[in-house]
Amino acid sequence: MSEPLRASFQAYLSDHVVSSFYARRLKKLQDLSIEMLVSRKNPYLFRAKNLQIAGDLVKSAVDAFLSSQEETIFGSLMEGFAVFVAQEMYGGKKSSYPSVDLEFERLGNYFIVGIKSGIYWGNSDQINAMRRNFRTARYDLIERGIQLPIVAVNGCIYGRDANPLKSAATSDNVDDTYYRYAGQDFWYFLTGDDDFYQKIVEPIGEKAHERDRAFQTLYAAKVNEMTILFSRRFVTPSGDLDWHKLVAHVSGRP
Repeated sequence: MSEPLRASFQAYLSDHVVSSFYARRLKKLQDLSIEMLVSRKNPYLFRAKNLQIAGDLVKSAVDAFLSSQEETIFGSLMEGFAVFVAQEMYGGKKSSYPSVDLEFERLGNYFIVGIKSGIYWGNSDQINAMRRNFRTARYDLIERGIQLPIVAVNGCIYGRDANPLKSAATSDNVDDTYYRYAGQDFWYFLTGDDDFYQKIVEPIGEKAHERDRAFQTLYAAKVNEMTILFSRRFVTPSGDLDWHKLVAHVSGRP
């Protein structure tokens, strides 16, 4: 891989993955209200964890709120990076087909690629829907004049799958085969570089270190603000958490 290409990938990771991830994460944090924090979390779970300090409960709720957003946010940004890599290396393009994120031609094949974060991204219904969408895309591409073999790939940003070839019997004898490449295998499929999955780590880490400092300052202020608001509403004058009032607020009949 040429040095300009490597620099281009590093710049994309810095500007469009890590920076965008922190910007979106920060926006979620800034928009978080005490009502959102309380109403969307399971009070029975917090009680089962025996949380007795308002600040601990609030911090746990804020962390859970952020965590529920992070996988989706970061996954979509890394999917964009994978598309960018294919664009730079093979003239690949973002696809408009359902379940297909990327199309590109290489080594006598036409690849249609659906990109996911990890290998456990969907249940059987969702996986079957992806198969059907791959099949529909194949039909349409053939009708549009694609004469190369069309290979469907489910690419996973991380994880591993020792048996990448996936096939299933179909009632109409139509080829329903696709490959699932995960982690190192996916990035090798995309770049031809067996170590590319490791090379992503450093530029992500360098930018994350810089952006996280600013985020932590605002995070601490938000937790403190939410703790004050929570305490006014759900802490008794004697300083105990008012679990009955909290449960009634979340689950009581209007």
